[in-house]
Amino acid sequence: MVSCILALGSNLGERAGTLQAAVAELAAAAGIELVGVSDTAVTKPVGGPAGQPDFLNLVLRVNTTLAPLELLAACQEIELAHHRTREVRWGPRTLDIDVITYGDETSSDPVLTLPHPRASARGFVLLPWSWMEPGAVLAGTPVAELAAAAADTPGIKRAEAGA
Repeated sequence: MVSCILALGSNLGERAGTLQAAVAELAAAAGIELVGVSDTAVTKPVGGPAGQPDFLNLVLRVNTTLAPLELLAACQEIELAHHRTREVRWGPRTLDIDVITYGDETSSDPVLTLPHPRASARGFVLLPWSWMEPGAVLAGTPVAELAAAAADTPGIKRAEAGA
């Protein structure tokens, strides 16, 4: 089993319900064991077209027997089941699932770069991760320290229950 971090986000449709369903679907997927789920964050969109609705974001720790590209494929299958389309880069979406880390593996594969190439600067990934695992480290730096330095962190808040 390899321990991995996944980041989930949604800013279209029934965001909270979509995230809840995606977590359950990942937990039920063959070769994936859910270990931890962060609190949900309400975040402003980063990049992409102006005028998008706020995102709900959360982070998961999973253990998996799947190879990295198999894990990515499982995530993309769940995205598709929730009507994810890829029309505009960083555009609004019903569901986004990113593989942030896959154990300690590093890869510059353009299909799946590990760790995720922008994770160390994204408060919407780092802050929920630090809530879930206060001692977490990404590429040798404490996740909480990276979160504090991320440009989008000041606008992030915890979602209220049922949000």
